[in-house]
Order: sequence, then structure tokens, then C-alpha cells
Amino acid sequence: IDALAAARVQVVADSGYRGAGPTFDLPQRRRPADRDTGERRRLSPAQREVNAAHAAQRGPGERANAMFKSWKVLRKIRCCPQRTTALVNAIQTLILAG
Repeated sequence: IDALAAARVQVVADSGYRGAGPTFDLPQRRRPADRDTGERRRLSPAQREVNAAHAAQRGPGERANAMFKSWKVLRKIRCCPQRTTALVNAIQTLILAG
């Protein structure tokens, strides 16, 4: 996280990364509770639209991570990053092939 922020890499992340830095795009939070009723205020239609677009951007990456987690060969990998990259690319090709 620190390396991404230091390199000023724009990241689309979930709300668990709140406070990670200005380069992290996060979904809109619900507004604080109303003091009179104690209920949390709903997001405006524009904020809901922003959250939907954010989820659409994050979705493909989340699905790819879920698929990679199902490949046992990646669970205890002990090789250099270049070989890992080649292995991930090969798995991605197999996934896309069918």
C-alpha cells in the first residue's frame, strides 16, 4: 500500500482501504446517522451512481483474484517474480481458453 501511494499509482479499492492515501479510489460512504432519528442517511442518487461505476471497475479484478485463488499451484509458490508472472499468464490463458 505504501509503495503504491509513494509511486502515485491510481488504485481502485474497496472501503477497507479507507485512509490509505489520495491515490486510492474508494466507494462513497453512507452519511452519518441523523441526530434526531438515529437512522443512517441514504446516499444520494449521484453517490449511488458513483458507487455502481466503482463496483463495475472493481468487479473484473475481484473475479480474476477469485479464480486465481482456486488454482492450487499458486498457493505455496516459491519462485522468482518473473517465473510467477509467466505462471499467472499461463493460467490466465487457460482460463480464457475455456
